[in-house]
Amino acid sequence: MLCLLQVFRSVVWVYSVITFIPWYFFSGAGTNLDRARRIKARTVSGHPAGPYRAINSQQKLVAWLHPGVDTLDKMFEHAAGRFPQRDCLGTREVLSEEDELQPNGKVFKKVILGNYNWLSYAEAYEAAKCFGSGLAALGQRPQCNIAIFCETRAEWIVAAQACFMYNFPLVTLYATLGPMAIAHGLNETEVTHIITSKDLLQSRLKAILCDVPRLRYIIVVDSKPTSWPDIPRGIMVLNMDAVKEMGSRPDNSEYLCIVIKKPQSSDIAVIMYTSGSTGIPKGVMISHGNIIAGITGMAERIPDLNETDTYIGYLPLAHVLELSAELVCISHGCRIGYSSPQTLADQSTKIKKGSKGDTSVLKPTLMAAVPEIMDRIYKNVMTKVEEMSKLQKTLFVLAYNYKMEQISKGYSTPLCDSLVFKRVRALLGGNTRVLLSGGAPLSAATQRFMNICLCCPVGQGYGLTETCGAGTISEVWDYSTGRVGAPLVCSEITLKDWEEGGYYSTDKPNPRGEILIGGPNVTMGYYKNEAKNREDFYVDENGQRWFCTGDIGEFHPDGCLKIIDRKKDLVKLQAGEYVSLGKVEAVLKNCPLIDNICAYANSDQSYVISFVVPNHKQLMALAEQMQVRGTWEEICNNSQMEKEVLRIITEAAISAKLERFEIPKKIRLSSEPWTPETGLVTDAFKLKRKELKTHYQEDIERMYGGK
Repeated sequence: MLCLLQVFRSVVWVYSVITFIPWYFFSGAGTNLDRARRIKARTVSGHPAGPYRAINSQQKLVAWLHPGVDTLDKMFEHAAGRFPQRDCLGTREVLSEEDELQPNGKVFKKVILGNYNWLSYAEAYEAAKCFGSGLAALGQRPQCNIAIFCETRAEWIVAAQACFMYNFPLVTLYATLGPMAIAHGLNETEVTHIITSKDLLQSRLKAILCDVPRLRYIIVVDSKPTSWPDIPRGIMVLNMDAVKEMGSRPDNSEYLCIVIKKPQSSDIAVIMYTSGSTGIPKGVMISHGNIIAGITGMAERIPDLNETDTYIGYLPLAHVLELSAELVCISHGCRIGYSSPQTLADQSTKIKKGSKGDTSVLKPTLMAAVPEIMDRIYKNVMTKVEEMSKLQKTLFVLAYNYKMEQISKGYSTPLCDSLVFKRVRALLGGNTRVLLSGGAPLSAATQRFMNICLCCPVGQGYGLTETCGAGTISEVWDYSTGRVGAPLVCSEITLKDWEEGGYYSTDKPNPRGEILIGGPNVTMGYYKNEAKNREDFYVDENGQRWFCTGDIGEFHPDGCLKIIDRKKDLVKLQAGEYVSLGKVEAVLKNCPLIDNICAYANSDQSYVISFVVPNHKQLMALAEQMQVRGTWEEICNNSQMEKEVLRIITEAAISAKLERFEIPKKIRLSSEPWTPETGLVTDAFKLKRKELKTHYQEDIERMYGGK
């Protein structure tokens, strides 16, 4: 075996030597390395606190892509005019559905899907125009709110573009919000019309209709008409196609000329309800100008973005990351193919074995992902690597380390990519050239893995709903990990001293403090919540809006930002030590045994505890090794297993150099995964600490000696 490895090393070395000089000059590797090392942002005041701006927006922040295109209706009109016949929105045809019996007796619904059917830009524009006209005919008025409560699909974007066109502020709600939160959003915004799907009307909306007294019209986006006999009186259910047909009538256009008022840049485009990681969701008011500025900043970080690109849409469109990403694509004439987490890849839960997932059919070049999804891909691939023969495993590790060394020098590795990583790359269709990560911090191990094995750069971004998702994005040739890049051309960032946490802009070697984001992408504030607006937003002496994020960051010498803490995650222990719960979780999530973790601490206690969702495969292997038998739930509740997992976690924490007081002293293994449906995490898979505390209250009391 050693001989084979030596042969492999020799082949790689000879290949590298022969191809290096011509490849170096033709590939622009030297240029890429220079780009990665250059200064990307600097403080415009000369003070270490900032504000920091991107090198190419030192004089002025950028607010739009094209002069005069300052609203979303103009942006869509501009795209439809430039790319009328190009594919815009694609949906896969459902060929058949069947129930599949699992070994554990459960029945899963599986689908066989066909090719993508496409709406061109001209067709999508016309559909939006007719739908908006139909909504107006149903009494929807400009600058009066309308809600959308729907899964990510082509109809969502058509409906949204219709609302942008006719100046109907669009209220977006996550499909996984609880009934009280949904009713709160609909009542607070006083909507009379809601756009939804057949499934969500049946499963989520129907139960709360009596709690939303102003509601008059429900528009169902599904094409097949369905009768709804048990809808409360006074509410009319219509099909999207019927509303479009109503809007396409000639007599409606004359009426519209009188009623319709085109949006201004300062008009509200979206009231986006956050996923509510800290309680009742807040509605963030986002103007047309805010979104245009945000997508302008994002687009600048994607090199050579153009109409030949294909984007796969599967994250919730009610989340600012997905909505912004899709609008970036529309503004550049890209095509968007729709998917879902259950049909994304060949191995996804709803795809019948032997048939193709969405990435295999669509072969996207661009994709956005939350760290939770990338962590799953990383853990699945690494588990398969562990199961390889010794030779295969050694070759994989050798190729992995060789490529890591090469990309750190700015070089690519076409031989390793085609021989070793081609199958991993095929998981996302094989054509992905940029992967955008957002919504939560991405671990260094996962980011490095995605860069190497998926053969495409991961642009880690940082932004919030309150900043249109825009703040920073790392450049594609910057292969450093753990950082979120430099400010976008639409934003500037200042660091504010936080005395309690011990973070100051005068800290050495890097300035640190609370991240404040300013620029035309900073939103108009929270809907009907003046007290919170005064707390989180302010306007400076130049009239520019700023948002106080509550996140703690540090600026590196090249102008890139690193998120190091969060104000709300900081807990003071009994002895006076400060523990950053987010930091503890980020470190321990890299442990193969852990799928998810929530650290918890009480200020009247002297130690940290944790709730852990273990990795099924790893824990079962550990149980077998320890000769512990039983069901999954019994194994998770076994005190012997709890102690052993705690020992492994403690070792991982020590090797990651966590302080003694930061290491959890007791844990609770959870047999149930945390999904948005359980209400324990948001749609972006951020922990809902309040809900987790309530859910595990008995365990907290037990771990702190209460019982």
